Amino acid sequence: MLRESKQDGVTAGILPQTGSPFIAGAMVVVNLGNPRDKFWGMILSLAPEGLSLSGIELASFEDLVMMVRDGEAFNPAVVFFPMHRIERVELDLPDGNLPSLSQRFSAKTGFQPAALLGTQLTKGKGDAQQSAVHTASPAKETT
Repeated sequence: MLRESKQDGVTAGILPQTGSPFIAGAMVVVNLGNPRDKFWGMILSLAPEGLSLSGIELASFEDLVMMVRDGEAFNPAVVFFPMHRIERVELDLPDGNLPSLSQRFSAKTGFQPAALLGTQLTKGKGDAQQSAVHTASPAKETT
């Protein structure tokens, strides 16, 4: 039996009853090896062959926040990592009092990261130069 799952207000896809949290639409941090690198983004697909992700290198996180906050255009990387490069995939969740990267992004920009990262995937080739910031709606404020 299948059920629908939601993450950050965006439909994340169909989740088997096994409860696997690593589904399309989930925000994650990926640790890679050979060469060592870290990526933050939204899972597009996860298969035995590897992981497809829409996101950025973690080292560029603060730069991305400033670009989005200032209304500048950006294009997230849409990448495929073969399974032999993946060392660890962890959900982007808060840790105690520390907010998740997604929560930090939303608080500083007013946009939901999953909606913003997914916007580029739905654009036509002629729209590729326009910013996802202008097509995504701001995040709802929480009190």
